[in-house]
Amino acid sequence: MVARPPELHPEALAEADAGVLWYLDRSPRVAQRFIAAVDRALERICEAPERWPSYVAGTRRYVMLKFPYFIVYKVTSETVYVYAIAHAKRKPGYWKTRLPASQQG
Repeated sequence: MVARPPELHPEALAEADAGVLWYLDRSPRVAQRFIAAVDRALERICEAPERWPSYVAGTRRYVMLKFPYFIVYKVTSETVYVYAIAHAKRKPGYWKTRLPASQQG
């Protein structure tokens, strides 16, 4: 089990921030729910990172239930590294360029 908080790629953090701003324009209450959902998703991932299915290039994917987002992450011996907090309607795999060159593909 991973004992420390996840590490987020800067662009994953920017995606979460963009989601918050989008929801904030529509409803502060929904923006707060989105923040809470992302936080809870990251907690759940860190509690049992192997629980969610394998995805692309050695990553795993956690699909959020109440928002059209999913979290792409990789488990290492030291941490959980989050590559994307991706909107489900974005171009599939756009985040692959964030992987180390040896794992892109």
